[in-house]
Amino acid sequence: MRCAVLGDPIAHSLSPTLHRAGYAAAGLPDWSYDTQRVPAGGVRAFVEQLGPEWRGLSVTAPLKRELLEVATEVTEQARLVGAANTLVLRPGCRVADNTDLPGAVAAVRERYDGPVTAATVLGAGATAASTGLAMVELGARSVTLLARSAPRAAETAAVVAAHPSAPRVLVGDLALDPVAGEVVVSTIPADAQSDDLLARCEAAAVLFEALYDPWPTPLARSAGERPLVAGLDLLVHQAALQFAQFTGGPAPLEAMRAAGEAALAQRSSR
Repeated sequence: MRCAVLGDPIAHSLSPTLHRAGYAAAGLPDWSYDTQRVPAGGVRAFVEQLGPEWRGLSVTAPLKRELLEVATEVTEQARLVGAANTLVLRPGCRVADNTDLPGAVAAVRERYDGPVTAATVLGAGATAASTGLAMVELGARSVTLLARSAPRAAETAAVVAAHPSAPRVLVGDLALDPVAGEVVVSTIPADAQSDDLLARCEAAAVLFEALYDPWPTPLARSAGERPLVAGLDLLVHQAALQFAQFTGGPAPLEAMRAAGEAALAQRSSR
């Protein structure tokens, strides 16, 4: 049985490490999981040449919205986000799902059990949409999106605002505008995390850094004693949900997490 993660770039992905550790812990020696570099616009061609041995695909940037176009079924979570990071493959059926949303909810609750009445998301891509919706699932009535491009942020703002609870969504300038709420989620590159931006995040009770490589990012280093939700936390929780969908069995989450931690520690020591 074969699975893989698609994206461009993709060599940095920890997904193979997590899923392979899961297969080993679950006693699935006939399952494999690899990386596949697929550029924007290439998802359909890749999917349509797959053989019957394929059971699932994980998808990262820049392919999350494109993945919806090749699915025969789309889950409610993926429809809500307007993007998918998971394609479950069965004979005659391709089911697109989004495990980033519930994965983000689980990652926050693992580190923080306090209230979430408002949140700020830095960035405006597909990950900003899924984590913004996760903040609403956690109770946020107001979500602020701080982005470098207002037109790009408009699409993500519309996605978050369409949540059934009808949250208030504000769009601001990443370089200028204030941060609001208990949680700050960063989906922007590490080199975009300026000293000024970090200063505006000082009042947040919780920091959520969606990146895991490079690590630690400036935002992660600034956490101090505050709860920090790491990119690896999100990756592990969303990967565990994918593992269950691909294999049909429960994910060995702690084995997957330990493998990810070991891989990141090895990278940081280089």
